[in-house]
Amino acid sequence: MHRQDGCIFCRIVSGDAPSHRVYENDLVLVFMDIFPVTDGHTLLITKEHFGDIFEASEAAIAAVASVSVRVAAAIRRELEPDGLGVFQLNGAAAGQTVFHYHMHLMPRNVGGTLALSTRVAGEPERLQEISQRLSAVLAGDA
Repeated sequence: MHRQDGCIFCRIVSGDAPSHRVYENDLVLVFMDIFPVTDGHTLLITKEHFGDIFEASEAAIAAVASVSVRVAAAIRRELEPDGLGVFQLNGAAAGQTVFHYHMHLMPRNVGGTLALSTRVAGEPERLQEISQRLSAVLAGDA
């Protein structure tokens, strides 16, 4: 499996960088965004390194999309948001800041402002709590 030196997401996949993991299979890893825009902001990444949609294989993109349906259902069940934003950005001009193919699932509530990123770190305890809740739902869903 291809990895990119210096890629934070590749380091998370290999276990060399910490994360609040929610779910994984052979192709996809799901974890909490360390800089959450909303409570429950989750990232789904390909385990293999692809810089963006233009490099990713159809199988890798399909795997992320398939897992996103299950994770979205878990978010809805556990966090009960009014809606869910699904974002996938490609290239700096589109707002991509980590150049490893990934999808954002952002729970949304009426009255909230729309933002795609923040540089404010989430509370580690809250990230861990949500990751455990979502993991439990997904484990029971399997």
